[in-house]
Amino acid sequence: MLNTTAWNRLRYSLYSPFYDILVSRALRKPRQVALSHVDWEPGMRVLVVGAGTGLDLPFLPRELEVHLTDVTPAMLKRADARASRHQRDVFCKVMDAAALEYADGHFDVVIMHLILAVMPQPEQGLAEAYRVLKPGGQLCVMDKFQPDTHPAGKGRRALNMLTSLIATDITRQATPLLTQAGFRVRHDQPVLMNGLFRALLAAKENPDSINTKLQ
Repeated sequence: MLNTTAWNRLRYSLYSPFYDILVSRALRKPRQVALSHVDWEPGMRVLVVGAGTGLDLPFLPRELEVHLTDVTPAMLKRADARASRHQRDVFCKVMDAAALEYADGHFDVVIMHLILAVMPQPEQGLAEAYRVLKPGGQLCVMDKFQPDTHPAGKGRRALNMLTSLIATDITRQATPLLTQAGFRVRHDQPVLMNGLFRALLAAKENPDSINTKLQ
C-alpha cells in the first residue's frame, strides 16, 4: 500500500508551495462552518492535528492556547509564517498524528480537518485524539466521507485507487470511525459537494455524565 506516513510527508512537501492556491478559497467556508460549532471558551488549550499551512487559524478565537502539528516540516513552516502574519502566538511541532507527543487529557479541543481521509490508519489518529482530550473535550472534524448509510460501491473503490495515490481516500465513513473511537457525535452537517465534505463535532464524554446516565 502506497498510502504511508513517509509517502504523505513526501507528497505534501511537494504540494506545500501551491497548497493554499488549491484548497484555500474552496474550503474557506467549510472550515468556518465546522469551527463555528465548537463551544469556545477563553483560555482553552487547542490542538490542530495535520495543521498543514495553518488555514484554520483565521477562524480560531484569539484567547486560546493553540498547538499546531503536522507530519510535513515544509507545511508546518508555512503555518508558522501564517501565524506570524496574523499575530498569533502558536506552538508548532512536527509530529505524526498517529503518535502524538502529549500527555493524556491535555487538550480541551482537538481539530482534525482534511486529515482522516489522508492518514494510513485513521483509527489510530482518532485513538490519539481521544487520548489527549480531556473528559468532555470536543473533536472538530471536516473532511470528505462516504455516506454512513452504505459502503462504497465498486466504482468508487476503483476511483479511490487513484485519489488515494495523489490526494485522499474517498471511501471512509465518518460516524463509524468516530463512534468506534469512543466519541459521541453531537453535530453532523454537509458543507460542500452535495455532502461529500462534512463537518462534524464530537465529544469525549465525561465519565461523571456517563455514570449519571447509568444510575
